[in-house]
Amino acid sequence: MQGWDFSWLGSRLSASPPPWSYRTMVHRLALVSGDLLDLGTGGGEWLADLDHRPHRTVATEGWPPNVAVARARLGPLGVEVLGYQSPSENVTQAEVEPGLPFPDGTFHLIANRHESFVAKEVARVLAQGGHFITQQVGGGERLAALLGITPPQPRARPWDMAPATVQLEAAGLRITDGSEIDQVETVADLGALVWYLRAAPWEVPSFSLESFRSRLLELHVQSQSAPLQFARRAFWLLAQA
Repeated sequence: MQGWDFSWLGSRLSASPPPWSYRTMVHRLALVSGDLLDLGTGGGEWLADLDHRPHRTVATEGWPPNVAVARARLGPLGVEVLGYQSPSENVTQAEVEPGLPFPDGTFHLIANRHESFVAKEVARVLAQGGHFITQQVGGGERLAALLGITPPQPRARPWDMAPATVQLEAAGLRITDGSEIDQVETVADLGALVWYLRAAPWEVPSFSLESFRSRLLELHVQSQSAPLQFARRAFWLLAQA
């Protein structure tokens, strides 16, 4: 796998659509912003397809195999891609997290799609009056349950809109909009599930074909009569400096 594109699986891997359009919201904000920072751009697929990008658009990516892919895709579009390792997750962050490689007040619009972030760093890099927009999904707890295991380090609380709001407000940003839903993920067959687990190893770090063989065989039988499904919390937030 290169980049961060699951589209070739088609309907074999799908999610119930949210009642909002993150793309539309970012597009509207980008139209009136002189610059844009995309945190966690993956292979640059989503940013490359954005209908409008400000003249100065910069992206970061933390997964090393994707940095080169994103640069090859976005470089010809005039977008600079910087390697930046975001925190492993948002719920439990270390006291000292890596700082964004930008001076204070650099960007008027920061977008974050399914990437962890350090709220105080977002607030520091955001220009006065600028906007931060993020779309997030919860962790792999319910996916782990589908596999019949308990996450090795259960979180004190799930990753949803409430703790994200607390983090951003504590960093000095003002929440101006947002909402959340339970999003249902549907996997049509076992092959698609295994491919996803190998492509996103952080979802279930203990996963391997050998150690999960018996459970995978059970799920294979189950998938013959009905698709495999699990739910996760999905939300979006808009904050202003």
